[in-house]
Amino acid sequence: MLTQLEQARKGIETAQMCAAADYDSVSAEMIRQGMVSGEIVLPSNVNHVHLTPMAVGKGLSTKVNANIGTSDAYPELDKEVKKLETALKAGVHSVMDLSTGGDIDQTRRSIVAKSPVMVGSVPLYQALVSAAQRGDRMVDMTAEDMFNSVEAHCADGIDFITVHCGVTQNVIDLLRDRGRLMDIVSRGGSFMTAWMLHHKEENPFYAQFDRLLEIAHKYDVTLSLGDGLRPGCIADATDAPQIEELILLGGLVTRARDAGVQAMVEGPGHVPLDQIVANMKLEKTLCHNAPFYVLGPLVTDVAPGYDHITAAIGGAIAASAGADFLCYVTPAEHLGLPSLEDVHEGVIASRIAAHAADLVKGVPGAASWDAEMAEARKKLDWSRQIELSIDPVKARRFRAAKNDSSQECCTMCGQFCAYKVVSEYLGRSGCKHSDC
Repeated sequence: MLTQLEQARKGIETAQMCAAADYDSVSAEMIRQGMVSGEIVLPSNVNHVHLTPMAVGKGLSTKVNANIGTSDAYPELDKEVKKLETALKAGVHSVMDLSTGGDIDQTRRSIVAKSPVMVGSVPLYQALVSAAQRGDRMVDMTAEDMFNSVEAHCADGIDFITVHCGVTQNVIDLLRDRGRLMDIVSRGGSFMTAWMLHHKEENPFYAQFDRLLEIAHKYDVTLSLGDGLRPGCIADATDAPQIEELILLGGLVTRARDAGVQAMVEGPGHVPLDQIVANMKLEKTLCHNAPFYVLGPLVTDVAPGYDHITAAIGGAIAASAGADFLCYVTPAEHLGLPSLEDVHEGVIASRIAAHAADLVKGVPGAASWDAEMAEARKKLDWSRQIELSIDPVKARRFRAAKNDSSQECCTMCGQFCAYKVVSEYLGRSGCKHSDC
Protein backbone atom coordinates (compact mmCIF):
# COMPACT_ATOMS: atom_id res chain seq x y z
CA MET A 1 0.00 0.00 0.00
CA LEU A 2 1.22 3.46 -0.87
CA THR A 3 0.86 6.11 1.82
CA GLN A 4 -0.54 9.55 1.04
CA LEU A 5 3.04 10.84 1.00
CA GLU A 6 4.21 8.17 -1.42
CA GLN A 7 1.28 8.85 -3.72
CA ALA A 8 2.06 12.57 -3.61
CA ARG A 9 5.61 11.81 -4.71
CA LYS A 10 4.27 9.86 -7.66
CA GLY A 11 2.23 12.87 -8.75
CA ILE A 12 -1.11 11.41 -7.63
CA GLU A 13 -3.74 13.81 -6.30
CA THR A 14 -5.77 11.58 -4.00
CA ALA A 15 -9.37 12.07 -2.92
CA GLN A 16 -8.07 13.06 0.51
CA MET A 17 -5.84 15.76 -0.99
CA CYS A 18 -8.75 17.11 -3.02
CA ALA A 19 -11.03 17.23 0.03
CA ALA A 20 -8.38 19.01 2.09
CA ALA A 21 -7.81 21.47 -0.75
CA ASP A 22 -11.52 22.25 -0.95
CA TYR A 23 -11.65 22.98 2.77
CA ASP A 24 -8.81 25.49 2.53
CA SER A 25 -9.80 26.94 -0.86
CA VAL A 26 -6.48 25.98 -2.44
CA SER A 27 -5.56 23.60 -5.25
CA ALA A 28 -5.01 19.89 -4.73
CA GLU A 29 -1.69 20.37 -6.50
CA MET A 30 -0.63 22.85 -3.81
CA ILE A 31 -1.46 20.27 -1.15
CA ARG A 32 0.40 17.56 -3.05
CA GLN A 33 3.53 19.67 -3.51
CA GLY A 34 3.49 20.68 0.14
CA MET A 35 3.35 17.05 1.17
CA VAL A 36 6.28 16.22 -1.11
CA SER A 37 8.36 18.99 0.47
CA GLY A 38 7.25 17.92 3.95
CA GLU A 39 5.79 21.34 4.75
CA ILE A 40 2.24 19.94 4.76
CA VAL A 41 0.85 16.80 6.40
CA LEU A 42 -2.49 15.16 5.70
CA PRO A 43 -3.33 12.87 8.64
CA SER A 44 -5.62 10.20 7.21
CA ASN A 45 -5.55 6.70 8.68
CA VAL A 46 -6.79 4.08 6.22
CA ASN A 47 -9.12 2.77 8.96
CA HIS A 48 -10.76 6.12 9.80
CA VAL A 49 -13.54 5.57 7.31
CA HIS A 50 -15.74 8.61 8.06
CA LEU A 51 -12.92 11.14 8.10
CA THR A 52 -13.29 14.53 6.45
CA PRO A 53 -9.62 15.08 5.55
CA MET A 54 -7.88 18.30 6.50
CA ALA A 55 -4.28 19.26 5.89
CA VAL A 56 -1.89 21.06 8.23
CA GLY A 57 1.00 23.22 7.13
CA LYS A 58 2.38 26.06 5.08
CA GLY A 59 -0.11 28.21 3.17
CA LEU A 60 -3.14 26.66 4.87
CA SER A 61 -5.46 27.89 7.57
CA THR A 62 -4.15 27.36 11.08
CA LYS A 63 -5.85 24.29 12.53
CA VAL A 64 -7.06 23.86 16.13
CA ASN A 65 -7.02 20.69 18.21
CA ALA A 66 -9.02 19.86 21.36
CA ASN A 67 -7.79 17.35 23.93
CA ILE A 68 -10.46 15.08 25.40
CA GLY A 69 -10.39 11.71 27.14
CA THR A 70 -11.18 9.88 30.34
CA SER A 71 -9.23 9.84 33.59
CA ASP A 72 -9.26 7.73 36.75
CA ALA A 73 -11.51 10.31 38.42
CA TYR A 74 -13.86 10.60 35.41
CA PRO A 75 -13.81 7.32 33.46
CA GLU A 76 -17.23 7.66 31.79
CA LEU A 77 -17.23 7.38 27.99
CA ASP A 78 -20.49 9.32 27.56
CA LYS A 79 -18.96 12.48 29.01
CA GLU A 80 -16.08 12.39 26.54
CA VAL A 81 -18.41 11.81 23.60
CA LYS A 82 -20.31 14.93 24.69
CA LYS A 83 -17.02 16.83 24.80
CA LEU A 84 -16.30 15.63 21.26
CA GLU A 85 -19.70 16.94 20.16
CA THR A 86 -19.09 20.24 21.96
CA ALA A 87 -15.68 20.68 20.31
CA LEU A 88 -17.12 19.91 16.87
CA LYS A 89 -19.94 22.45 17.33
CA ALA A 90 -17.31 25.03 18.28
CA GLY A 91 -15.49 24.41 14.99
CA VAL A 92 -12.52 22.31 16.03
CA HIS A 93 -10.40 20.69 13.29
CA SER A 94 -8.99 17.81 15.33
CA VAL A 95 -9.34 16.02 18.65
CA MET A 96 -6.86 14.03 20.68
CA ASP A 97 -7.99 11.14 22.88
CA LEU A 98 -5.75 11.26 25.94
CA SER A 99 -7.69 8.69 27.96
CA THR A 100 -6.11 7.18 31.07
CA GLY A 101 -9.19 5.76 32.82
CA GLY A 102 -12.12 3.42 32.23
CA ASP A 103 -12.30 1.30 29.09
CA ILE A 104 -9.61 3.04 27.06
CA ASP A 105 -10.02 0.83 23.99
CA GLN A 106 -13.76 1.42 23.80
CA THR A 107 -13.33 5.15 24.35
CA ARG A 108 -10.81 5.43 21.52
CA ARG A 109 -12.92 3.38 19.11
CA SER A 110 -16.04 5.37 19.91
CA ILE A 111 -14.29 8.70 19.39
CA VAL A 112 -12.83 7.57 16.05
CA ALA A 113 -16.22 6.23 14.93
CA LYS A 114 -18.01 9.46 15.87
CA SER A 115 -15.39 11.98 14.76
CA PRO A 116 -15.47 13.41 11.23
CA VAL A 117 -12.24 15.31 12.02
CA MET A 118 -8.79 13.80 12.45
CA VAL A 119 -8.10 12.05 15.74
CA GLY A 120 -4.79 11.86 17.57
CA SER A 121 -3.64 9.90 20.62
CA VAL A 122 -0.65 9.13 22.85
CA PRO A 123 -0.25 5.33 22.82
CA LEU A 124 2.30 5.47 25.66
CA TYR A 125 -0.50 6.40 28.07
CA GLN A 126 -2.27 3.11 27.40
CA ALA A 127 0.92 1.10 27.89
CA LEU A 128 1.27 2.73 31.28
CA VAL A 129 -2.37 2.11 32.25
CA SER A 130 -2.20 -1.50 31.04
CA ALA A 131 0.77 -2.11 33.31
CA ALA A 132 -1.13 -0.65 36.25
CA GLN A 133 -4.17 -2.79 35.48
CA ARG A 134 -1.93 -5.88 35.65
CA GLY A 135 -0.84 -4.79 39.10
CA ASP A 136 2.59 -3.69 37.89
CA ARG A 137 4.37 -0.42 38.48
CA MET A 138 4.59 2.23 35.78
CA VAL A 139 8.23 1.32 35.11
CA ASP A 140 7.32 -2.36 34.69
CA MET A 141 5.83 -1.75 31.27
CA THR A 142 8.02 -3.18 28.53
CA ALA A 143 9.10 -1.95 25.13
CA GLU A 144 6.72 -4.56 23.70
CA ASP A 145 3.88 -2.99 25.70
CA MET A 146 4.71 0.37 24.13
CA PHE A 147 4.78 -0.93 20.57
CA ASN A 148 1.67 -3.06 21.11
CA SER A 149 -0.18 0.10 22.16
CA VAL A 150 1.06 1.92 19.07
CA GLU A 151 -0.18 -0.92 16.86
CA ALA A 152 -3.58 -1.00 18.60
CA HIS A 153 -4.13 2.74 18.26
CA CYS A 154 -3.13 2.76 14.61
CA ALA A 155 -5.31 -0.28 13.82
CA ASP A 156 -8.30 1.47 15.40
CA GLY A 157 -8.07 4.42 13.01
CA ILE A 158 -6.05 7.04 14.89
CA ASP A 159 -4.79 9.56 12.32
CA PHE A 160 -1.74 10.88 14.18
CA ILE A 161 0.11 9.67 17.24
CA THR A 162 2.28 11.58 19.65
CA VAL A 163 5.50 9.68 20.29
CA HIS A 164 8.16 11.07 22.61
CA CYS A 165 11.14 9.90 20.58
CA GLY A 166 13.39 12.81 21.51
CA VAL A 167 13.59 12.01 25.22
CA THR A 168 16.95 10.25 25.10
CA GLN A 169 19.67 9.47 27.60
CA ASN A 170 21.75 12.37 26.30
CA VAL A 171 18.88 14.81 26.68
CA ILE A 172 18.19 13.63 30.24
CA ASP A 173 21.88 14.01 31.09
CA LEU A 174 21.77 17.54 29.74
CA LEU A 175 18.69 18.28 31.84
CA ARG A 176 20.51 17.04 34.95
CA ASP A 177 23.58 19.12 34.16
CA ARG A 178 21.79 22.36 33.35
CA GLY A 179 18.90 22.09 35.80
CA ARG A 180 15.35 23.42 35.50
CA LEU A 181 12.80 25.00 37.78
CA MET A 182 10.07 22.52 36.78
CA ASP A 183 12.10 19.68 35.24
CA ILE A 184 9.70 17.72 32.94
CA VAL A 185 5.99 18.57 32.76
CA SER A 186 5.02 16.46 29.75
CA ARG A 187 3.20 13.33 30.95
CA GLY A 188 4.64 11.25 28.14
CA GLY A 189 8.06 12.74 28.64
CA SER A 190 8.00 12.07 32.39
CA PHE A 191 6.80 8.47 31.92
CA MET A 192 9.52 7.78 29.38
CA THR A 193 12.18 9.39 31.55
CA ALA A 194 11.19 7.32 34.58
CA TRP A 195 11.27 4.13 32.50
CA MET A 196 14.68 4.89 31.01
CA LEU A 197 16.27 5.78 34.35
CA HIS A 198 14.83 2.69 36.03
CA HIS A 199 15.94 0.26 33.30
CA LYS A 200 19.10 2.15 32.36
CA GLU A 201 18.09 1.70 28.73
CA GLU A 202 17.57 4.01 25.77
CA ASN A 203 14.11 5.22 24.80
CA PRO A 204 12.56 2.35 22.75
CA PHE A 205 10.80 4.80 20.42
CA TYR A 206 14.19 6.31 19.59
CA ALA A 207 16.26 3.12 19.61
CA GLN A 208 13.68 1.26 17.50
CA PHE A 209 12.46 4.17 15.41
CA ASP A 210 12.42 2.04 12.25
CA ARG A 211 9.91 -0.29 13.91
CA LEU A 212 7.73 2.70 14.71
CA LEU A 213 7.93 3.78 11.08
CA GLU A 214 6.82 0.34 9.88
CA ILE A 215 3.65 0.50 11.96
CA ALA A 216 2.90 4.08 10.92
CA HIS A 217 3.43 3.20 7.26
CA LYS A 218 1.12 0.18 7.50
CA TYR A 219 -1.87 2.32 8.52
CA ASP A 220 -0.71 5.63 6.98
CA VAL A 221 -0.50 7.31 10.37
CA THR A 222 1.21 10.68 10.76
CA LEU A 223 3.85 10.89 13.47
CA SER A 224 3.54 13.84 15.81
CA LEU A 225 7.01 13.97 17.32
CA GLY A 226 6.35 14.93 20.91
CA ASP A 227 8.11 17.60 22.93
CA GLY A 228 8.85 15.69 26.11
CA LEU A 229 11.16 18.48 27.23
CA ARG A 230 8.77 21.35 26.56
CA PRO A 231 9.08 24.13 29.12
CA GLY A 232 6.39 24.02 31.80
CA CYS A 233 7.02 27.52 33.07
CA ILE A 234 8.37 30.81 31.76
CA ALA A 235 11.67 30.35 33.60
CA ASP A 236 12.46 27.16 31.64
CA ALA A 237 11.66 28.47 28.15
CA THR A 238 14.10 27.98 25.26
CA ASP A 239 16.72 26.21 27.36
CA ALA A 240 19.36 23.70 26.26
CA PRO A 241 17.32 20.48 26.88
CA GLN A 242 14.39 21.83 24.85
CA ILE A 243 16.64 22.76 21.92
CA GLU A 244 18.64 19.52 22.09
CA GLU A 245 15.42 17.54 21.82
CA LEU A 246 14.34 19.68 18.88
CA ILE A 247 17.61 18.94 17.07
CA LEU A 248 17.02 15.20 17.55
CA LEU A 249 13.47 15.49 16.25
CA GLY A 250 14.75 17.21 13.13
CA GLY A 251 16.79 14.12 12.30
CA LEU A 252 13.77 11.88 12.89
CA VAL A 253 11.65 14.02 10.57
CA THR A 254 14.08 13.21 7.76
CA ARG A 255 14.04 9.50 8.56
CA ALA A 256 10.24 9.44 8.59
CA ARG A 257 10.00 11.17 5.23
CA ASP A 258 12.53 8.77 3.75
CA ALA A 259 10.28 5.91 4.88
CA GLY A 260 7.18 7.43 3.25
CA VAL A 261 5.71 8.46 6.62
CA GLN A 262 4.44 11.98 7.30
CA ALA A 263 5.74 13.81 10.35
CA MET A 264 5.02 16.99 12.25
CA VAL A 265 6.74 18.34 15.35
CA GLU A 266 5.24 19.41 18.67
CA GLY A 267 6.41 22.50 20.48
CA PRO A 268 6.20 24.54 23.67
CA GLY A 269 4.74 25.07 26.17
CA HIS A 270 5.27 28.14 28.33
CA VAL A 271 7.16 30.84 26.42
CA PRO A 272 7.45 34.59 27.09
CA LEU A 273 6.25 36.89 24.33
CA ASP A 274 9.71 37.96 23.22
CA GLN A 275 10.87 34.36 22.61
CA ILE A 276 7.92 33.01 20.62
CA VAL A 277 9.04 34.10 17.15
CA ALA A 278 12.54 32.73 17.75
CA ASN A 279 11.05 29.38 18.83
CA MET A 280 9.04 29.14 15.62
CA LYS A 281 12.07 29.94 13.48
CA LEU A 282 14.19 27.40 15.36
CA GLU A 283 11.70 24.61 14.73
CA LYS A 284 11.34 25.40 11.05
CA THR A 285 15.13 25.54 10.64
CA LEU A 286 16.08 22.51 12.74
CA CYS A 287 13.15 20.33 11.62
CA HIS A 288 13.31 21.02 7.87
CA ASN A 289 10.11 23.10 7.76
CA ALA A 290 7.94 20.32 9.19
CA PRO A 291 4.51 21.53 10.35
CA PHE A 292 4.69 22.81 13.91
CA TYR A 293 2.04 21.85 16.49
CA VAL A 294 2.17 24.01 19.62
CA LEU A 295 0.47 23.90 23.02
CA GLY A 296 -0.49 27.54 23.41
CA PRO A 297 2.17 28.68 23.98
CA LEU A 298 1.21 30.19 27.32
CA VAL A 299 2.80 33.59 27.84
CA THR A 300 2.59 33.75 31.63
CA ASP A 301 2.30 31.29 34.52
CA VAL A 302 0.05 33.32 36.81
CA ALA A 303 -3.41 33.06 35.23
CA PRO A 304 -5.05 29.79 36.34
CA GLY A 305 -8.70 29.93 35.32
CA TYR A 306 -7.78 32.16 32.38
CA ASP A 307 -5.14 30.06 30.64
CA HIS A 308 -7.27 29.87 27.50
CA ILE A 309 -6.48 33.59 27.22
CA THR A 310 -2.75 33.29 27.95
CA ALA A 311 -2.61 30.52 25.35
CA ALA A 312 -4.57 32.49 22.76
CA ILE A 313 -2.16 35.41 23.10
CA GLY A 314 0.81 33.13 22.54
CA GLY A 315 -0.97 31.09 19.87
CA ALA A 316 -1.72 34.15 17.75
CA ILE A 317 1.92 35.21 17.79
CA ALA A 318 3.18 31.66 17.23
CA ALA A 319 0.88 30.97 14.30
CA SER A 320 1.61 34.32 12.67
CA ALA A 321 5.31 33.43 12.94
CA GLY A 322 4.94 29.98 11.36
CA ALA A 323 3.14 27.55 13.70
CA ASP A 324 0.58 25.51 11.76
CA PHE A 325 -1.48 23.73 14.42
CA LEU A 326 -2.66 25.03 17.81
CA CYS A 327 -3.58 22.70 20.65
CA TYR A 328 -6.26 24.40 22.67
CA VAL A 329 -5.85 25.27 26.32
CA THR A 330 -9.00 25.51 28.43
CA PRO A 331 -9.79 27.66 31.48
CA ALA A 332 -9.32 24.49 33.54
CA GLU A 333 -5.67 24.03 32.49
CA HIS A 334 -3.47 23.39 35.57
CA LEU A 335 -6.61 22.99 37.69
CA GLY A 336 -8.55 19.92 36.58
CA LEU A 337 -10.35 18.03 33.82
CA PRO A 338 -12.27 20.47 31.59
CA SER A 339 -16.07 20.66 31.58
CA LEU A 340 -18.19 20.99 28.44
CA GLU A 341 -18.16 24.76 28.81
CA ASP A 342 -14.38 24.73 29.28
CA VAL A 343 -14.00 22.72 26.06
CA HIS A 344 -16.16 25.23 24.20
CA GLU A 345 -14.25 28.23 25.57
CA GLY A 346 -10.90 26.60 24.80
CA VAL A 347 -11.78 25.85 21.19
CA ILE A 348 -13.16 29.33 20.55
CA ALA A 349 -10.14 31.03 22.13
CA SER A 350 -7.75 29.00 19.98
CA ARG A 351 -9.83 29.60 16.86
CA ILE A 352 -9.64 33.34 17.50
CA ALA A 353 -5.86 33.07 17.79
CA ALA A 354 -5.69 30.96 14.64
CA HIS A 355 -7.80 33.39 12.63
CA ALA A 356 -5.84 36.40 13.86
CA ALA A 357 -2.70 34.69 12.58
CA ASP A 358 -4.33 33.69 9.30
CA LEU A 359 -5.03 37.37 8.61
CA VAL A 360 -1.30 38.04 8.90
CA LYS A 361 -0.35 34.99 6.83
CA GLY A 362 -2.72 35.92 4.02
CA VAL A 363 -4.63 32.65 4.19
CA PRO A 364 -7.40 32.53 1.55
CA GLY A 365 -10.72 33.77 2.92
CA ALA A 366 -9.38 35.18 6.19
CA ALA A 367 -9.49 38.88 5.31
CA SER A 368 -12.82 38.61 3.48
CA TRP A 369 -14.47 37.23 6.63
CA ASP A 370 -13.44 40.34 8.58
CA ALA A 371 -14.47 42.60 5.70
CA GLU A 372 -17.95 41.06 5.68
CA MET A 373 -18.26 41.66 9.41
CA ALA A 374 -17.21 45.29 8.98
CA GLU A 375 -19.86 45.79 6.31
CA ALA A 376 -22.53 44.27 8.55
CA ARG A 377 -21.52 46.51 11.45
CA LYS A 378 -21.58 49.58 9.26
CA LYS A 379 -25.14 48.74 8.23
CA LEU A 380 -26.18 47.89 11.80
CA ASP A 381 -27.21 44.51 10.39
CA TRP A 382 -27.35 42.55 13.63
CA SER A 383 -28.52 39.27 12.10
CA ARG A 384 -25.58 39.24 9.71
CA GLN A 385 -23.12 40.17 12.45
CA ILE A 386 -24.29 37.25 14.56
CA GLU A 387 -24.19 34.91 11.57
CA LEU A 388 -20.57 35.90 10.86
CA SER A 389 -19.46 35.59 14.51
CA ILE A 390 -16.91 32.95 15.44
CA ASP A 391 -19.35 32.02 18.24
CA PRO A 392 -22.86 32.91 16.98
CA VAL A 393 -24.62 31.39 19.99
CA LYS A 394 -22.79 33.63 22.46
CA ALA A 395 -23.12 36.69 20.22
CA ARG A 396 -26.88 36.16 19.89
CA ARG A 397 -27.24 35.68 23.64
CA PHE A 398 -25.36 38.89 24.41
CA ARG A 399 -27.34 40.88 21.85
CA ALA A 400 -30.66 39.66 23.23
CA ALA A 401 -29.70 40.16 26.88
CA LYS A 402 -28.32 43.68 26.53
CA ASN A 403 -30.66 45.27 23.97
CA ASP A 404 -34.36 45.75 23.34
CA SER A 405 -35.43 44.02 20.12
CA SER A 406 -36.69 47.32 18.73
CA GLN A 407 -33.34 49.07 19.13
CA GLU A 408 -31.53 49.85 15.91
CA CYS A 409 -28.27 50.57 17.74
CA CYS A 410 -26.76 48.83 20.73
CA THR A 411 -26.94 50.05 24.32
CA MET A 412 -23.28 51.02 24.35
CA CYS A 413 -23.87 54.18 22.28
CA GLY A 414 -27.62 54.43 21.75
CA GLN A 415 -28.51 57.66 19.92
CA PHE A 416 -24.81 58.54 19.77
CA CYS A 417 -23.99 55.55 17.54
CA ALA A 418 -20.95 56.45 15.40
CA TYR A 419 -22.12 54.30 12.49
CA LYS A 420 -25.53 55.97 12.37
CA VAL A 421 -24.29 59.54 12.81
CA VAL A 422 -21.63 59.30 10.13
CA SER A 423 -23.89 57.48 7.66
CA GLU A 424 -26.47 60.24 7.96
CA TYR A 425 -24.00 63.04 7.36
CA LEU A 426 -22.29 61.17 4.52
CA GLY A 427 -25.66 60.78 2.84
CA ARG A 428 -26.03 57.08 3.48
CA SER A 429 -28.94 55.53 5.31
CA GLY A 430 -28.46 53.15 8.19
CA CYS A 431 -29.85 49.65 8.30
CA LYS A 432 -33.67 49.45 8.37
CA HIS A 433 -33.99 45.73 8.88
CA SER A 434 -37.06 44.79 10.87
CA ASP A 435 -35.06 42.41 13.04
CA CYS A 436 -32.69 45.10 14.34
